[in-house]
Amino acid sequence: MSAILIFMAGLFGIIAWWMVRQRLTSKPWLETGLAGDAPEMRGSPATAAKVGLGIFLAVVGALFTLLISAYLTRLSGSDWWSIPIPRLLWVNTAALAASSVALQWAKTEARLGRSEMLNTALAVAFVLAVLFLAGQLLAWRQLVAAGYFLADNPSNSFFYMITGLHGLHILGGLFVLGRTTIRAQAANRAPARIRLSVDLCAIYWHFMLVVWLVLFALFAGWANSFADLCRQLVT
Repeated sequence: MSAILIFMAGLFGIIAWWMVRQRLTSKPWLETGLAGDAPEMRGSPATAAKVGLGIFLAVVGALFTLLISAYLTRLSGSDWWSIPIPRLLWVNTAALAASSVALQWAKTEARLGRSEMLNTALAVAFVLAVLFLAGQLLAWRQLVAAGYFLADNPSNSFFYMITGLHGLHILGGLFVLGRTTIRAQAANRAPARIRLSVDLCAIYWHFMLVVWLVLFALFAGWANSFADLCRQLVT
């Protein structure tokens, strides 16, 4: 339980930092001058979009935190047999990390106004994310072929449920990323028009990568050592 509290404290700390960066703590009624003279005020639509995404990610983070809490609680049950981690998950993790790096690259290219490199970066990010999802499905097939079915053991159920939920979030992100890629090709000479969309996709992808790394550590058993360390710190 202490590990979950520390994790949630870190999550809400990140959210608080996010809010500060988006100027939610500012006092616009104390600012002088015309509204048109303040560049930060002209960027309010972008700020609103990023804050909205931040709130959504906070909800997603809370959902996965609850699932992790249930996983750690159920872990001590007598009927628990840990599911083996397919080696393919390492490849999938590398693919998702590379996709996140590609989106950061796309974010840089959009800021610099280089449309051709932006299109390449977005396409690379999209393909790598598709490879991640395909790899996750293949890992499921490997486990089923080895006899690890959904209802046979609580460990199996948690693994399929949590990885499936994460995959659905990646799938939803792929839809938005696909639309952004198409818009980038349409606005070939004006990458600044889709800069906000690229920024939002990059933020979402980085977040989902962090979530997956936490889940991967959980399934690999590394979370047990972390939980023991948290208990020692609390006591």
